Amino acid sequence: MSLRLGIDTGGTYTDAVIINEQNQVLVAVKSLTTRHNLAIGIGESIGKVAHELLADIEMVSLSTTLTTNAVVEGNGAPVCALVVGLSETQVTKSGLGEIIDDNLIIRLAGGHDASGRQVAPLDVASATAAILAHKDKVSAFSVSAQFGVRNPSHEIQLQNLVTELTQMPVTCGHELATSLGAPRRALTASLNARMIPFIQDLIQAVQNILQQLSIKAPLMIVKGDGSIVNAETALVHPVTTILSGPAASVIGACALSGSRNAIIADMGGTTTDIAIVTDGQPELANEGARVGDWQPMVETVKVYSIGLGGDSEVRFYGGSIALGPRRVVPMSLLAQQHPQVLERMQAHLDDTPTARHNRFVTRLEHNQALINQLTPIENQAWEMLEHGPVEMETLVFKDQELAKAMARLERKGMAIYSGFTPSDAAHVLGNSNHWSIAGAKLAAQIWARQMRFLYGLGSWEKGNSEEPAHRVFTLMNDAICQTLLEAGLHQENLLNEARSRNLAALMSKLILKNGNKDDDNALFGITFGKSHPIVAVGAPATTYYPQVAKSLDVDLILPKYGHVANAVGAVMGSVVQRSEIVITQPTEGIFRIFHGAAPFDCHDLDVALSQAEAIVKQQAYDLAKSAGAADVDIRIRHDNKHIMSELDGELFVEAKISAIATGKPTLELSVTD
Repeated sequence: MSLRLGIDTGGTYTDAVIINEQNQVLVAVKSLTTRHNLAIGIGESIGKVAHELLADIEMVSLSTTLTTNAVVEGNGAPVCALVVGLSETQVTKSGLGEIIDDNLIIRLAGGHDASGRQVAPLDVASATAAILAHKDKVSAFSVSAQFGVRNPSHEIQLQNLVTELTQMPVTCGHELATSLGAPRRALTASLNARMIPFIQDLIQAVQNILQQLSIKAPLMIVKGDGSIVNAETALVHPVTTILSGPAASVIGACALSGSRNAIIADMGGTTTDIAIVTDGQPELANEGARVGDWQPMVETVKVYSIGLGGDSEVRFYGGSIALGPRRVVPMSLLAQQHPQVLERMQAHLDDTPTARHNRFVTRLEHNQALINQLTPIENQAWEMLEHGPVEMETLVFKDQELAKAMARLERKGMAIYSGFTPSDAAHVLGNSNHWSIAGAKLAAQIWARQMRFLYGLGSWEKGNSEEPAHRVFTLMNDAICQTLLEAGLHQENLLNEARSRNLAALMSKLILKNGNKDDDNALFGITFGKSHPIVAVGAPATTYYPQVAKSLDVDLILPKYGHVANAVGAVMGSVVQRSEIVITQPTEGIFRIFHGAAPFDCHDLDVALSQAEAIVKQQAYDLAKSAGAADVDIRIRHDNKHIMSELDGELFVEAKISAIATGKPTLELSVTD
């Protein structure tokens, strides 16, 4: 019997499925993701699988939302960004300053022009000094140069220099993107570098578990476009795993529902991800999908992703109650894992409400570079968390400086707050019973008192947990409806993002206000087309989407095993690798091929096209084999641009020659010395 093991590591749950050759789900299990040590949660999930099945596993494939969540939440390892030839304005435009400290963004002289000619020599001396000065403060380096996709020689030179001086991971912009746009390439390269420790920890955790269980099968990782690569490739380019979980979810949802036309809605603990599938194929976002506030230059399934999930913080914002985008530990989960917090929660019902009630702190990732940068008092706070949750209310009165240090750990992504969430509301209303119901009810009562006494919202009586929970349930329903409308408008490319969000908010209000479809006096009747039902997957889907579908008057499919759709999709993909070459005509009769460390010229267009095609074909083949493909099929695509001249007729301007190599994953383990 040939079996495949699919694993999905999300922000809240780690899922595992066993699928046979007929694509039937034999086993589906869930365990809590243990963010402080991923191996524990992964081991618990796989450990629930019957041992006799493990011996027949021929492939293991992993999808994850950890990189997506890290981008949405603004987390990541510390990185030094070396940018070459970019102006201060370009650096500001890139958004690097929002994810990297200004002193870790090093602008260097150098770079090339659009024709691949050097505009200034690379400032090697300054680069060397910066690398040596910052190597002990960061986990990785990123490198991006002006027109690096046309001539990457300066990027390659810096990459070699970083490796020589530090032996640390380094990401180059030209390795990740072939399109022009230096600021976005710089951001993409830095996001990739920030994710390397995350992926390293995750892959190492999975590999350790597989070894312990004597599972001798290749490990594949799902990319954001739904294809898969081996672990070695993912370690080098972890940014390609952004939207890995949502992409796997789309594939899994289609397989489980049998739908060829659908609105796939995947709700997890941190994000809601929506994709439109038509004729069995999700559309690809060639320019990169927007993830939170960012749009890295990575080809992904076209997914609309926002910070809205079961573990989103319910908070006061802008004069009303809001959801997310920050993920917190639900109080029901915290109380389930640490029952001692119930006593403190009970006490808060008789205390004067503060914003710190329901606020406990627990540890997250152990990134050594971040730990090395901690101040003495931050290190003291970090060590406190080793013993379990720390209550902020008590800590503030005990030691305000230590409390401030604890808050900084949370902002650095090393710790996480607890809070009242939609997951807690679901437990109060009886829609869920996975965690502590007592903790959920206390959390709802504490939150209701906060809203009333601190912000003047609500009129809930002391001891009432159901009415506040219902308010959150309704708010969640409205938010999901609006998100689905935003995704639909986004898919149609009718409006820019800001306008689509505003229009979706208005449409959502109209739909929900006139939600009684039998009311002949309603002024508006806005509905989704009947060709695309909602296929809702993810752990919270059964809680919220029946009401959402009713509100939007759209058909709903809740497929069996939908709660593990990501893990199912993880084992359904193929290896897909792409290569692209650009040819331009800088002067009449000279056709410049941008390839490798430096461009080269041909005097005949047909010869240039033929050479470029041969190069990309070989590159795509090599990439696919290196990424773990067995039998490789290659498709070539030409995109030629011409202009019309009154004197000379049709003139060649530019050509892009692309090769797409596809193959099923090899089931043979690679052997290294």
